[in-house]
Amino acid sequence: MNYGDGQRHELASVMSTLARNLEAETNETDTLGAIVQTAVNTVPGVWAGGITQVYRKQVSARVPTDEMVRQCDEAQQELGEGPCVDAIWQRETVVVDDMNAETRWPRFAARAAELRIGSMISFRLFVQEDTLGALNLYGDHEVRFGDEAQIIGEVFAAHAALALSGARHHRQLSESVASRDAIGQAKGLLMCQHRLGAQQAFDLLVRASQQSNIKLTEVAAWVVAEHENPGGASRPQSN
Repeated sequence: MNYGDGQRHELASVMSTLARNLEAETNETDTLGAIVQTAVNTVPGVWAGGITQVYRKQVSARVPTDEMVRQCDEAQQELGEGPCVDAIWQRETVVVDDMNAETRWPRFAARAAELRIGSMISFRLFVQEDTLGALNLYGDHEVRFGDEAQIIGEVFAAHAALALSGARHHRQLSESVASRDAIGQAKGLLMCQHRLGAQQAFDLLVRASQQSNIKLTEVAAWVVAEHENPGGASRPQSN
């Protein structure tokens, strides 16, 4: 689809403003919320939006601009069908022009009609083939999402995917650092308490983990907690 100079300049201005605003956001939720709200304000025909996120095989609703969006995500998770589910697991973009006439997901379409959803479009969020969720935008019954809405929506989907990817990397790095610190503390305590070398203390933690079928990091955390509160630390649960 060809855009006039005015449309291109307007979109460029919107994206420039969004980029500046994102720099000022302090956390993941604020960043995603800014992206979704700007998409709702920019994509033609859209009045609500949100992100369906996938993390550790769990699906959750993020930054909905309306309670209906959260209910829509919950319905798709419960029923195991719908445009968000298809966008995440099967294709990149799913368009629903008329929910009342939708036949691909009969159970969800009936639930969506109860929520007064007229039309919607879902964009798969992915970075280097790693699927992170879907950006979902909602329109009224008379709205039909054409090429313009899809192209502009894909730009916001790309921003959301990058934000989620960065947040996931930061979370994984934080978890890794925390795990390493816990193991290091536990090793040090065992070395002092039992006059063990560093490798012997680590081997002791590993053996305790294997024999009890409890994660190494949880065994280490228990050792530290037991040292700080003798007899009061809760025993970690086996896997």
